[in-house]
Amino acid sequence: MYDSQCYPVQCRTIYIVKPGDSMWTIAYMFGIPLDCLIKANPQIPNPNLIYPGQQICIPAFCPPVSRCKTIYIVKPGDSMWTIANMYGIPLECLIKANPHIPNPNLIYPGQQICIPSNCPPVDPN
Repeated sequence: MYDSQCYPVQCRTIYIVKPGDSMWTIAYMFGIPLDCLIKANPQIPNPNLIYPGQQICIPAFCPPVSRCKTIYIVKPGDSMWTIANMYGIPLECLIKANPHIPNPNLIYPGQQICIPSNCPPVDPN
């Protein structure tokens, strides 16, 4: 348990911000809602601006986020691009939602692909 004077909630762990991190990516990494992560870290005055080395409380009690709207089973001829296109989501978002696929250019029939529930739709323009 961590010092309750520093954090308003019990922290499951303290995460040290790394280069390239954002509150969104940290929330996603730990499977918790972004608003829950922000509320647990009032010491961060601007949640859109965090720096490597900062300490982030990962709250012990947050409702889990379902990252996948659905699970897609790869068929012969599929690629990450065709799957993203089929669901109308950005390719980058699909790749980020599937960290278990080390090479997104190499997928196999039968693999399970998470179709994320939190991707913005592709801009048709």
